[in-house]
Amino acid sequence: MPHSQTNPESIQDISVPDTMSLEEFLENDLEGYEYVKGELVPMPPTSMEHGEISSNVSLHLSLHVFEHRLGRLYTAGTTFHLGDRVVKPDVAFVSTERLPEDRSKGSPIPPDLAVEVVSPSDKHYDVTEKALAYLRSGTRLVWVVEPVAKTVMVYRSETDSTVLNYEDTLTGEDVVEGFTCPVAQLFE
Repeated sequence: MPHSQTNPESIQDISVPDTMSLEEFLENDLEGYEYVKGELVPMPPTSMEHGEISSNVSLHLSLHVFEHRLGRLYTAGTTFHLGDRVVKPDVAFVSTERLPEDRSKGSPIPPDLAVEVVSPSDKHYDVTEKALAYLRSGTRLVWVVEPVAKTVMVYRSETDSTVLNYEDTLTGEDVVEGFTCPVAQLFE
């Protein structure tokens, strides 16, 4: 049964169904939604804090990626296809050798690195499930940035994860080679 969503960016209501096929979602590219296993998942507007942290991650990563010509960085809103999901990470990196030739639409491949900044409305279970979905689809490294605790959960596989605290240094490991950044700088 359709429900009505109010888009804070516009004055009009749009009618969006609860479910649709992956093909329909990709054709419509609905702003403010991700697609998970046949269902539309609304993505609430982010806070200023969320935007600041995402910008900090993007700034530090993009300088390194650009300087060393490692690939491309993508910000929130860029879609990535993960099997039965279409997601929009807060920040994503795709290495030069994996870049799709046609970049006029969302990416048909998962990013090499996905960064998710936790929002107050996020549930721990959903964030963990999303991180593991990235890994299962081929993403090699996932960073989940937690603003309240000022930590970064680094996922390398379903069985290999590490929590970095405010005093630790985040690295790109073998995914974004040579990248390092104090965790504290992500929260400045």
